[in-house]
Amino acid sequence: MLDFSKIKTYPIKTRKNKEKLINFFDINQKYPLLPDKNLPILANKIVAAYKNHKKIIFMLGGHVLKVGCTPFIIDLVKRGIIGHVAVNGSLPIHDFEIALIGETSEDVAKSIEDGSFGMSEETGSMLNEAIINGSKKNLGMGEAIGKMIAEKNLPFKEASLSYWTYHKKIPFTVHTAIGTEIIYQHPRCDGAAMGQTSYLDFKILAKSLTQLEDGVVVNIGSAVIMPEVFLKAFTVVRNLNYQVKNFTAANMDMIKHYRPTVNVVERPTSLGGLGLSIIAKHEETIPTLYQLIMKAL
Repeated sequence: MLDFSKIKTYPIKTRKNKEKLINFFDINQKYPLLPDKNLPILANKIVAAYKNHKKIIFMLGGHVLKVGCTPFIIDLVKRGIIGHVAVNGSLPIHDFEIALIGETSEDVAKSIEDGSFGMSEETGSMLNEAIINGSKKNLGMGEAIGKMIAEKNLPFKEASLSYWTYHKKIPFTVHTAIGTEIIYQHPRCDGAAMGQTSYLDFKILAKSLTQLEDGVVVNIGSAVIMPEVFLKAFTVVRNLNYQVKNFTAANMDMIKHYRPTVNVVERPTSLGGLGLSIIAKHEETIPTLYQLIMKAL
């Protein structure tokens, strides 16, 4: 077995990053509206659910942040429109780095050549510290990360989705798979803490899904993890006899994938409700959806 304690890391401030906070979308600007017939339908469903105090859940992949679209999601959280944010393991890593240095996303093709990919010290040590501390306090992974960002008062915390969900007391659940994220490479990583906190987040997501009747669930940019997690958590809900049949399930992504289409849009709505598929770049769909929601409000 390899000795991970010998892994070499480096200071994150020495790393060149491809994505910078200064290039993120500005929610106060007007952007061209994408002419997709399903986007106004989804916006109206979200507004109707919000006005009727129904559950609205957004499930996100990391690319949503990497193209600078999280300011729209953060504003919907701050307004109390989104009631739960569920993410794959990559988003909170990029979200943390934005909160820490205002930049994220290294050059993987270059850094993989010398084994430095994912080896920034602060990302690995601080996130693993948060997760270990969270396991000791019976917190989910998402809440543990948001708590750490808030308590350490990171310089760019106002741009962090995990910070704002923690601040607004909205569930932020992280659904990770063993070995898929760079923080597993760090010597501080504790597999038991990872499993405990992410499994608790699975249960928290299932609890939110019990309230999905007449609500909305939107998957944006997660092709595998969130559709699979959603399907299993949703099965638990029905197995426990919660009546969740009429709701809107939407998938927004750049290309059409099997799992989001089947596991989010089609199978869960087979007994009723509405399934929507919206295929275009996040840089077009998310600003359009946000502006349509604001207009409907």
